[in-house]
Amino acid sequence: MRLIGLKTAMLAAGLMLVGAGHAAPQTANSAATATTPSTTGAPAAPAVPVTSEVKPLGVNPAAAPTPAADPAMLARDGAPELAPTKGIGDAVDGDIGIQPQVTKNGERARGFHDHWLVPTIIVISVFVLLLLLWVIVRFNARANPVPSKTSHNTLIEVIWTLVPVLILVTLAIPSIGLLQAQFKPAPKDAITLKVTGNQWYWTYSYPDNGGFEITSNMLKEKDEVAPGERAREEADGPRLLAVDNRVVLPVGVPIRLITTSADVIHSWAIPAFWIKLDAVPGRLNETSFTIEKPGLYFGQCSELCGPKHGYMPIAVQAVPLDVYNRWVVAKGGTVAGAQPAAAVSDNAAVEATAGPAVNATVAAPTTNQAATANPAGAGNAGN
Repeated sequence: MRLIGLKTAMLAAGLMLVGAGHAAPQTANSAATATTPSTTGAPAAPAVPVTSEVKPLGVNPAAAPTPAADPAMLARDGAPELAPTKGIGDAVDGDIGIQPQVTKNGERARGFHDHWLVPTIIVISVFVLLLLLWVIVRFNARANPVPSKTSHNTLIEVIWTLVPVLILVTLAIPSIGLLQAQFKPAPKDAITLKVTGNQWYWTYSYPDNGGFEITSNMLKEKDEVAPGERAREEADGPRLLAVDNRVVLPVGVPIRLITTSADVIHSWAIPAFWIKLDAVPGRLNETSFTIEKPGLYFGQCSELCGPKHGYMPIAVQAVPLDVYNRWVVAKGGTVAGAQPAAAVSDNAAVEATAGPAVNATVAAPTTNQAATANPAGAGNAGN
């Protein structure tokens, strides 16, 4: 009996230990999922829709949530719908000045042009004109029948040598600074846009967003298109500048621009960005810029590249970062970026568009999406 009683006691103790082992994780999990009390006096956070699974305290997700694919982000030309604004990102009839600039380097270059170069040119031109008029009036044969035989004037020769040198040095100081700023390396958080020139169209790659590609051709006029091919409309942009696939870039985010070519030398130029970068076969050229204002900006190839050189337009659509992220997902790309644990430690819901589009962490299939209802394909612009 004693032996049976001892076995019964040992069995009861074992069952108690097993029950305690199961109870401990449940308690810890309850503590982990408890909501952290808010700080006294702190303003309440705005309510946001719950679009992802709530994470327990202390859990650091591997990557920011990916925005849901939004078909509305893909308009007929492969970009969010946006009509051009006359005079912004486009030339205006009769305008002889520089386009309004939407980058820091562009604003700096426009100021250098308007406040330094133009006044200097005007002063020199007026001075030379007055000097010529004075020579005509003072030293003509009627007013000066006996010409002077003076062959040298040391003071005048010193002046007309030193003054131009001083003018050039004065202009060189801001000019060199602007040139240095244009080729300043892009920061680490920049989004890379790789541009490849072809005869005669552009190919764009987004290596930081999964490596997807788009091909951009010029849109033809209504009397030039083949059956089933989409023709240019006013909402697409001006004639010879509208494209079937626009480049989409975020506003306020540094852009690393890399150019190359598949055949001959091209040049990717957007006047409103103060960007003109040659695309050379077998070589990568690089610069960086940051777009400060949303909008639609046009450019063209600026290097004579063959008979259809004039049919290589560029259309860049600058949008807010959240719109850019949704566009990337709709194109089959990825939007990633680690989010710190502190950002989700209070079980706050994460918005669908959160997370900067920088270094992708999830591989995505590479796509090359052409324009809707435009079966002409790449390389047919200008035919």
